[in-house]
Amino acid sequence: MQLKELLQQMIDAKASDVFIIAGLPLSYQKSGIMVRTDSTPLMPGDTEEYIAGIYELANRDIELFRGNVNHDDDFSFAVSGVGRFRANIFRQRGSFGAVIRVIPFGLPNAQEMHIPEQVLRLGDFTRGLVLVTGPAGSGKSTTLACILDRMNHTRQGHIITMEDPIEYVHRHGSCIITQREIPTDVATYAEALRSAMRESPDVILLGEMRDTETISTAVSAAELAQLVLSTLHTASAADTVERILDAFPPNQQRQVRIQLSMVLQATVAQRLVPTIDGGTTPVFEVMVMNTAIRNLIREEKSHQIDSVIAAGGALGMQTMDQALFKTVKDGIVAKDVALQHANHPEALARHFEAEGM
Repeated sequence: MQLKELLQQMIDAKASDVFIIAGLPLSYQKSGIMVRTDSTPLMPGDTEEYIAGIYELANRDIELFRGNVNHDDDFSFAVSGVGRFRANIFRQRGSFGAVIRVIPFGLPNAQEMHIPEQVLRLGDFTRGLVLVTGPAGSGKSTTLACILDRMNHTRQGHIITMEDPIEYVHRHGSCIITQREIPTDVATYAEALRSAMRESPDVILLGEMRDTETISTAVSAAELAQLVLSTLHTASAADTVERILDAFPPNQQRQVRIQLSMVLQATVAQRLVPTIDGGTTPVFEVMVMNTAIRNLIREEKSHQIDSVIAAGGALGMQTMDQALFKTVKDGIVAKDVALQHANHPEALARHFEAEGM
């Protein structure tokens, strides 16, 4: 099968990821379910041929990957009339392999993606740090793209994004949008952040806070009257706070804790949960900072944040378990599936029992 034909089929099938791996037929993931096509298992030569085609479509030199032993390669590329894709190229058992994330042309529609209004409103902040967290493949990039698109049409200013690689391409709206790809346009996130501070930013989108230097620079940028949006691979607001602090040496954590309590504005923890009808739906924990949460962070009581979120419905807050309970009550997700994804399954089970569910 020709590569362009394969990619078009994956778009038509609404696949999220395509797997090109020796020993398996061409495979793809849809709504969290792995599907193997009826093609013959790929040989190492087949995977290398597909991957050479990916590099050709992306106008990249595959010899750089061939010569860069023990390193993977990440980049995005577009196919005219088909869509955009994010590729991760790697070696496994002596052969080349690839996983391609499918990104249809155009920006995601927040309503179709089931992103609630209280999440989109997080783009209304004018300064500070807003974090979208969750496991890989949970839709963090999609959520950020929707928040950014809302800002691009409701406010004015300069939005700078730093992504590895760029997934969604934004057109200039009422804002100027500058999108920089790591490492194509700039070597590292930390370098891109330092550069951005000299580019009159109003909003900075940082694809991922990967290391201590990047986290430190992002927190400092958020202190300087910019709004900084970024992601982490954490499951809850409390986990997010502790992950940031753990990135620093013990002798710096007290100062960072104080900084974080002042600059953090909100966190969203999301995950994709299988639905009763065979699809998936995003479920969101939303934390919006208030005096109580700022005090808990400063006083090293992050484990109590969940209780404040649970009581903060008037501010648009909800815990992951509250959100899961609502999906079950609305008939979207099965009760046993909700319990599998709950942060506190025993407490959620008691809630179901109390409601006669």
